[in-house]
Amino acid sequence: MTEKLNKEQVYTALFMNLVMSFQTAAMQQMGKMVNPITDKVERDMDQVRMTIDMLDMLKAKTKNNLGEYEENYLNNVISELKLNYVDESKKKATEEDKKSD
Repeated sequence: MTEKLNKEQVYTALFMNLVMSFQTAAMQQMGKMVNPITDKVERDMDQVRMTIDMLDMLKAKTKNNLGEYEENYLNNVISELKLNYVDESKKKATEEDKKSD
């Protein structure tokens, strides 16, 4: 049972994949996932900020052009990443305070 996807379904799948790629990259950049290239847990909060900013830009540029499911998914990913960013920033600040003691 192979059914052909229409252009809109293909674009939806590609959009979801793009957002998921940014989400995965941000999680790796926050040190929440192992970097598959280096096989290490790394943290680069400046890169995370850039990735979140790109998703915010994508949201602004696609406003009123997404289906409800796509829009909700994008909003949820951005919210999740921002919450994790704040959490990781606090951890980083705490680690730096401990080092300076």
